[in-house]
Amino acid sequence: MTSITRRRTPRWAALGDHVFLGITGALFLVNLYLIFYWVPTERVMGIVQRLFYFHVPLIMAGFLGFFIVFVASIAYLVTRSEAWDRRALAAAEVGLVFMTAGIVTGAIWAKPVWGTWWTWDPKLTTTFILWVVYITYLMVRNFAPSRGQAARYAAVIGIIGFIDVPIIYLASEWWRTLHPELVTGPLSETGSLESRMETAFRFSTVTFIVLFAYILRWRVFQCRDADDIEELRHAHS
Repeated sequence: MTSITRRRTPRWAALGDHVFLGITGALFLVNLYLIFYWVPTERVMGIVQRLFYFHVPLIMAGFLGFFIVFVASIAYLVTRSEAWDRRALAAAEVGLVFMTAGIVTGAIWAKPVWGTWWTWDPKLTTTFILWVVYITYLMVRNFAPSRGQAARYAAVIGIIGFIDVPIIYLASEWWRTLHPELVTGPLSETGSLESRMETAFRFSTVTFIVLFAYILRWRVFQCRDADDIEELRHAHS
């Protein structure tokens, strides 16, 4: 039990967690005010366009999660450190949750605008492929014969799977697509959003990334504790 005792969270760290949670909650309250009261209603799509401030930040947070998987997977293959493997697993799980929420909000947005929940538009198709890749990533981790094999196989999937992220981003530029033009990043058109809409969008992006970071931090701790419990179980068996 020494390893678990040594890792007990100090009081200052617990206080930091409460502060982190408070900041996240405050950001969300301000974000909801901006989305539902401050920004103007889009003239063509109407109120449904407000889903934009959830949909795109959720997708971006998912991309961030998969980027962390990519980096942590490379680090694991180089070092064989279980700490990097835990970070990759946690980032894949949290990233997949955000990506799933992004896909769902996109479908809700698409129904009144396109008249359908889903279409095999290039951007949507490549997003679905990415989602399937990271579902496969988690399945490999659960069904591989050993922990070492699970970590290695998943690391390879996590590295290769990330290649799809820039493809998704560039899909609107490479193919004619129903999906709206890029509104963020180096290829987006300057001034494509009204100033208050752009402010709300940027604030919402920061809010969801902070939320992502908070959840990821706790998921990494949970993965570490699960490893400690498993180690103790083997030690006493």
